[in-house]
Parts: sequence; structure tokens; C-alpha cells
Amino acid sequence: MRPRTYETGADEQEKAVLVSLVTDAVKRSGADPRHSMEELAALADTAGVAVIGSLMQNLEVPDTRTFVGKGKAQEIRALAEEHGASTAIFDQELSGAQVRNLEEILDLKIIDRTQLILDIFAGRAKTREGILQVELAQLSYLLPRLSGHGKNLSRLGGGIGTRGPGETKLETDRRHIRDRITELKRQLEAVTAHRTLHRERRKKAGAVQVALVGYTNAGKSTLLRQLTNADVLAEDKLFATLDPTSRNLELPSGKEIILTDTVGFIQNLPHDLVAAFRATLEEAVEADLLLHVVDASSPMRERQMKVVEEVLQELGAGGKPSLLVYNKIDLSSAAALSMLTGGPDTIRVKAFDPRDMERLRTLIEDLLLGDEATFRIPADRGDLAALAYRVGEVTATDTDEDWLVLKVRLNPADMEKSGRSLEPFRYAGER
Repeated sequence: MRPRTYETGADEQEKAVLVSLVTDAVKRSGADPRHSMEELAALADTAGVAVIGSLMQNLEVPDTRTFVGKGKAQEIRALAEEHGASTAIFDQELSGAQVRNLEEILDLKIIDRTQLILDIFAGRAKTREGILQVELAQLSYLLPRLSGHGKNLSRLGGGIGTRGPGETKLETDRRHIRDRITELKRQLEAVTAHRTLHRERRKKAGAVQVALVGYTNAGKSTLLRQLTNADVLAEDKLFATLDPTSRNLELPSGKEIILTDTVGFIQNLPHDLVAAFRATLEEAVEADLLLHVVDASSPMRERQMKVVEEVLQELGAGGKPSLLVYNKIDLSSAAALSMLTGGPDTIRVKAFDPRDMERLRTLIEDLLLGDEATFRIPADRGDLAALAYRVGEVTATDTDEDWLVLKVRLNPADMEKSGRSLEPFRYAGER
């Protein structure tokens, strides 16, 4: 990566050198280290850091003392001094001892990929739940590294790595941090219980939920805006939105469902972060349908899709019914579009094309609603008729003496969630 030039006043912006270690294990995994570095640069930009250059080191295994080796460490220091950088950001996770040793050699603030992501989340969390989750993840990350981050966290001034609990926890001991972690978990359990209560109420009401999932910056928030006219932030940055947002979405039949935007995934997503955000990500686990949004223009889309599938599997949502939504096709080359896989559960869209959004609504409805069936309901059972309208699409109505005859497109799973059933009233000829 070539050093970037800056406008007047850029000297006030924190500058950083990016560092990556390519080991034999990384080579065997098939991962693309250069793409990972590009992603790290995008993360740094999201955190408000100017990247002045990058260095890659090849070793069989990480150096236990300095991670990249003493010679490469000196090279990092020279590059940082040449361009006035104050920070070195590593693409891999470092131990506390490695951070301490690198600080002594480089005289720079040392940040690894996990800490950078946590820092971004700390700046983006707005709700009480989000703030609690980020602090829990930060403290869980900090606790085993407390001895190694002393000098790093004691540096004066702001910048990445100092948001959230960082400096305020500097003089505390491990017992204080453990106590705080216990308290955060207690508060999050209360929030989770409240969220679970709302979820159960939605189920009893027969509400159908669809969750947008996908790699960060795939366009999930933009799709939520275009489909529901939601007033949510849609920005061309990683993790532009953090807290989940739910809005009502009206399908072509007039039936309303709940569409929820979830936090974006990323490769090497910190385990502590996944654990802390499990309550939020359970929106995907509990959803009736997942919209897996993919940036069709990304050269790494296959790898990104795999990352999303791995995280969903970890959350217990791996077997959920899903619709693969290839977004940003207007930014994709003809060659890239020809490589996209297809199928009945796949659609290609431009988020800002109303016709594409209408096609997406129709496909969502087709996947959520099952085959058409006929039900004969006693005319005085208005509650059952209301249930049919709420959980399905009523395509025709008729009367037969003391009976109300309804033709309904209905997904049996939706009926089960409501705790009630129309099955005893299905027209006998269709059983």
C-alpha cells in the first residue's frame, strides 16, 4: 500500500502504519492477506485514522517476543518516524507480552485488529444495550492483557484504543475488572429478558420476522431504508450501523412483517464481541427468514459469504430458511455478474431501483407464504377469520350457509408460532 497524501490540516489526524504477518498456517488456509490488509485499512478509515503505509512479514510461525521479528520491528519504526505516525495497527491479535515488547522497541501505540474493531463499536454504540455489550467485550479483551497494555493505555490524548473503558480502567486491578464484567453481564441479562419478552409477544400476535444479515458494508441498512422508508443511517463505511433496527414491511398482498437490520459480520470477528452481542444477534436466530445480503461488486464476495455462514452457524442459525440477495449489481462488472450463483432462493438487485425492491418484496412473500388451502370456518368465529388474515394471505372469500369459506396462502410455521391452528377447519377434500 502506497503512503497517502493529505489535505491541509491532516496533521491533526492520527496516523498509523499497518502491519500483517503471513504465516504458513495463513497460506494453508487459502485466505488472501492483501485483501485482509485492505479491509484493515478500511477499518482504520472508519475509526478516523490516516494510513501512511503498510508492511507485511513472512514467517513460518509468529515470533513469540515481537510477533514479526526484531528486524521487521525496526523497519516499522523507521517507516513511522519518516511519516510522523504515532500508531502501529496489526492485522492479527497480539498477546499482552507482545504489545509490551513492541511498545518498547517502536515507541508507538500498538493496536491489533480486535482492539480496532472494538474501538469502532465503542464509537458507534448508541443504545444502552449496545454500550453495555461493547464495554463487556472490551473488558473481556483487556483482562488477560492487562499487564501488556499499561503503557499503551496510559498515553495522553485520544485516538483509537482509548474509547470506552480504556483509560478509565487503567488504575484498576483485575478484581475490579472482573467485578465490572459480572455487573455488565447482570445488566445484559435483564436487557435480554426484556428483549425475549417482546419477542414472545410478537410470536403470540402471529408476527413474522425477517432479518437482514451479511458482511459489513454489503448494503443491509440501505435495503432497510428502501424497503420500509426507515430513517436509518446508511453510510459507505464498515459498521456504519451497530444497534439492530426493526421496521414494518408491507408485502404486495398487504400483509405486514417485521424487517430487522443486524450488525454486519467481518472476518476474524472478535469472539468476545460475538459473545457480547449474542442477545442482539439472536434476532437472526429467531427470524422466520434470513435475507443474506452480499456485495456483488466485491472481489472477495465468496469469502465474505463463507464468513457470514460461519458466524450464523456459531449462533445456531445455520439451518434457517434464507434468501440470497446479491446487492450493488450496478457496481459489478459483466464478468463478475456472470459468476454469481443462481436459484429460486436468489435475487440480484440495485437497492435504489424501485422495481428491484418490488421484486424483492414479492419473493419474500413467496418464500414466507406456503401453498393455497381452503378453510371452512363457522361464521360466528371472527377470531379465526382474523387469524387467517394475520398469519396468511387471504386470496378469496365466500359464504356457505353458516360457514365462512376462505382461500388462504399460509405457512404452517407461522400458524404454529401463533399457538393456534386452522387445520381442523381445512376443507376435507384438501387433506
